[in-house]
Parts: sequence; structure tokens; C-alpha cells
Amino acid sequence: MENADKWFAIVNPVAGSGRGLADWPQISKLLRDNHIVPEYAFTERKYHAIELAVEAVNNGFRKLIVVGGDGTIHEAVNGLFIQKAVPTQDVLLSVIAVGTGNDWIRMFGIPRKYSEAIRAIVEGHSFLQDVGMISYYQSSYRQTRYMANVAGVGFDAAVNRRYNHLKEEGKRGKWLYLWSTLKAIMRYNSTGVKVYVDDQLVVNDLVYSATIGIGKYNGGGMLQTPDAVADDGLFDLTVIRRMNPLQVLYNFKVLFNGRIYRLHSTSLNRGRKIRIESSPEIAIEVDGEALGYSPFEFEVIDRAVRVVVSEKFMREEAARLQAVSAAGTETSLQTGNTPTVRS
Repeated sequence: MENADKWFAIVNPVAGSGRGLADWPQISKLLRDNHIVPEYAFTERKYHAIELAVEAVNNGFRKLIVVGGDGTIHEAVNGLFIQKAVPTQDVLLSVIAVGTGNDWIRMFGIPRKYSEAIRAIVEGHSFLQDVGMISYYQSSYRQTRYMANVAGVGFDAAVNRRYNHLKEEGKRGKWLYLWSTLKAIMRYNSTGVKVYVDDQLVVNDLVYSATIGIGKYNGGGMLQTPDAVADDGLFDLTVIRRMNPLQVLYNFKVLFNGRIYRLHSTSLNRGRKIRIESSPEIAIEVDGEALGYSPFEFEVIDRAVRVVVSEKFMREEAARLQAVSAAGTETSLQTGNTPTVRS
């Protein structure tokens, strides 16, 4: 196919408070210096990256570069599922991050420095990551969306909506997310929630937040699903039960240091399917995008999108698989069972 070996770049000009537009000449030159000369288009409105991804694949492109943030990645991944020209795994997705949070790239070790991100593209290490299919309700209609990284329910969604509202008002700066978080801490109340994992009721309680992860990071570096593995066919579900504002502030650091499960109010479950019901309804954010309201259903799609990752991530993944294999072998020697390694 004519464009199969060519790159197409989806550039979000407003990502990172305008860095997408301001830095594109520099990024474009760095790409050309590395013999990558993509066709490209700028997004012009919300959800335009979805349309551009569909159009690019339908026009024969099998290599996409997202120049944007987590929201642009989210839209590009959704575009891969809307197009029907090829299986989603046949398209290689790479990212040059110019966003604010940049949580997706943290999972896969993609540097924020443009030259280093482009080096990862040139080196060509790729990884098939899981994707979450999510249903929710908007204006009484059931909607479906695909998740590349992390979804947040309850408090997480309240922070996200406040943050996006400030951005829509034209406010900029690294302080926005922290300010949104502090305001939500003072105002958000826990909600009665039922959570089912693989059809088993695991939570029936007042819940402050629930975080569902394919990836590890959300909210600009928070580690609310710190042990998530992006290709194990499972969601990591972190539920924080009822907390008051003082408890949240006192324990705030555990959202960032990977020790969230040390909180007595926190639980971890893993599964392929999750259903969340609440009374009253609660909101959801997916990959940093505010969507609709409960009830929610999540389902894993195994190894659905091929993404460019760093060499460092590949080394760490190899070490993780070796450790899992060694642990499985040791267990089998003790029990007489044959080890099964899930990679």
C-alpha cells in the first residue's frame, strides 16, 4: 500500500498551553534530521484527533505520531477502534509528548525531551498494550469509549472536571491541577457504590474514589494503580472508601509514592470485567477526559494497540517477565504444578 511505510503526525496545537503549535517547527526539524518526514495535520477542535486517526488509516498510513498530551492519545486510540480498514494491532502508534500531565508516556518510559522521544521512534521498540472498553451514560444514553491508560470515578472525576473547567476558561499553569485537587478535597463527599469484578460483588460501601488502570500513572504523576501491567489482560482496580478532607490531606503523599495500598481504607482487585453502580450517580474521567455518569462497565481488550516504547521499558519488562517466570518455577517445584507465565 502506498502510504504503509510513511508516517502521519496528528498535532494538537493547544496541548501543553500551546506548546504543540509553538514547538512543532522544532519537532518537525528533529524528525527530518532522523529521516522521518511525516505528513501531518493540526487538530482544530475536540475529538478531531479521532477523525484524523480514522482518515489516516483509511488512507493507508500504518504509522502514526501523536504530538500532544494524554487527551490526544486517548482520541487517537479511539480512532483506531472506529476505523475498520485493518485490525488495530496493524497500526504503530508513537507519541511525542507536549501535554501537561503526560501520564501515558511515564508508563512506557518515553522521555519528555523531544530528541529522546524521537530516538525511541527511530529505535522502533514496540509493545502490544491492552485497552479498556468502557460504557457509561450521557444524557440518559449509553455511550462507549476506549481507554488507553487510566479511568477515575468519584473524587478523581470531580478533580478532572474542575481542572478542565479552568482550562476552558483560559487559565494556564502547573498549579491548575493542584488547585483543582484541593478544591475537590474540601467539597467532595463519598457516595454509596457497588463494585462487581468478574461478576462478583467486591465493594458495597461509601466510596471516595475508584481508579481503574491499564497503566500506572494518572493526574500528572499520581500512582493510584502502581502495580498495573499493561498487557496482562487485567484491570487494576483501586478503591478508596470513605475519607474526610483531613484524612485525604494527611495521606495525600501516598497518591504519588506508590504506597497507596498501605491505607487501611484502600483495596486492590484485579479482573477482566468491572461494573460500578452508585446512588446517586457519579462521574467518570478516562485518560484525563471528562465523560459521563454511572453505571459504568469496563472490559479488557487484550493486546489491542501496538505502541512505541523506550528501550529502558523493554529491559524492565524483560526483567519483570524473568522474575515472574522464576517465581512460577519455584512455586511449581513446591507444589508439583507446571508454571504458567502470563506476560
